[in-house]
Amino acid sequence: MLNIQGIMKQAQVMQKRMQEVQAKLAETEVCGTAANGLLTVTLNGKSEMKKISIDRSLGEDMEMLEDLILVAYNDAHAKIEEMTENGMKEATGGMNLGGLKLPF
Repeated sequence: MLNIQGIMKQAQVMQKRMQEVQAKLAETEVCGTAANGLLTVTLNGKSEMKKISIDRSLGEDMEMLEDLILVAYNDAHAKIEEMTENGMKEATGGMNLGGLKLPF
């Protein structure tokens, strides 16, 4: 027979851990780079862009700069996805939540 109270208590603990991970990720900043670090994009844990740094040596080729910004953004975003996945695994004790995209 299932212990419903035990399951509910575990769910509450897991929910608290997930909230803690969400708060930590929201405060985290991650940098993505392109062109060997000459272009850097900084995102917060919610994938909101906070800063772009472009070395002047990259010139004024706007099409190339646009492409490099996309590369740097995608690099930073992939790092955030990995951090989020690892944080959620830790918070849930490795429990598979059926592909649920958390926290954002």
